[in-house]
Amino acid sequence: MEKHGVVPDVIDVAPETVVEVTYPSGAKADLGNKLTPRQVKDVPTVKWTVENNVLYTLCMTDPDAPSREAPKFREWHHWLVGNIPGHNVELGEILSAYVGSGPPEGTGFHRYVFLVYKQNGKINFDEKRLPNNSGDGRGCFSIRKFAEKYKLGQPVAGNLYQAEWDDYVPLLYKQLGG
Repeated sequence: MEKHGVVPDVIDVAPETVVEVTYPSGAKADLGNKLTPRQVKDVPTVKWTVENNVLYTLCMTDPDAPSREAPKFREWHHWLVGNIPGHNVELGEILSAYVGSGPPEGTGFHRYVFLVYKQNGKINFDEKRLPNNSGDGRGCFSIRKFAEKYKLGQPVAGNLYQAEWDDYVPLLYKQLGG
C-alpha cells in the first residue's frame, strides 16, 4: 500500500492483512498488479480473515480520477457494501453497486483499492443508494471521511490492482449512461 501511494492518498495506515479479490475472469488483485478493465468487469469474490458474529464494511475506490496526475474527483468509489456478516458480501447492505474499472483513455494506470473495515455493530447508513448503471454520486468520495463518519477506525484488510483504458471501457461508459 505504501509502495503505490495508497498511504497517504487514501488511508493513513496500511492494513495488516490482505483481502483476497478474485474475478470470474480468473484475474486476482495482487497488491498493485496490472489488470485490464475487461478482466474486472464483473463482481469479484472477496474474502478476508473474519471474526465470529462481526459485521464488516467493504469499499473499492479509485483515488486517480480522472488521472493520477490530476485527481480532481478523488476518490471515485466503485463499490460500497456495509453490514456484511463475515465475508458474505452478498448478504451485506449494498450502498453502491459494483462498477468495474473505467479509466479514461490516455490517463495511464489508475489504482483500484479494496478496503475492509470491522464494524462495532450494525450501522444505519444514511448514504444514497447508487445503482451500477450510473456514475452520479460516486466522485469526490473519501473512504477516510466515510470511515470517520461511521466510526470504523482503520481498515483491517486491503488489496489493490492497477488498470488503464482498454476497449471494454466504452461499453462501461454506455452502461453508466455516458
